[in-house]
Amino acid sequence: QAQLVESGGGLVQAGGSLRLSCAASVRTTGRTLSNYFMAWLRQAPGKEREFVAGISETGGYIDYTESVKGRFTISRDNAKSTLYLQMNALRPEDTAVYYCAATFYYSGRNSYDYWGQGTQVTVSL
Repeated sequence: QAQLVESGGGLVQAGGSLRLSCAASVRTTGRTLSNYFMAWLRQAPGKEREFVAGISETGGYIDYTESVKGRFTISRDNAKSTLYLQMNALRPEDTAVYYCAATFYYSGRNSYDYWGQGTQVTVSL
């Protein structure tokens, strides 16, 4: 099992930046955060949850949805059991609840075993 807790959300003007963090606690014997593929997903009001960015266990593979490429950077620090999402050049359409997610066996952008509670990001004009 893994417990994920996001932080860093808030209200920012368009063009601004935010850095989200996800603190992970792994409770399965013999496993650490370095055993899990991790990702950020988001859900805007009235819309389905969508993949934002994902990173493999050691960071060798990174994936972004097209709309955030060049603006967002996903990273992880396994020693600190923390996942990050640096968000620059924010747009009003980035407004959403952002979720941290993790899976032991990666099988696609939208399939995860563990989820955080979410953190609100609001981008104003």
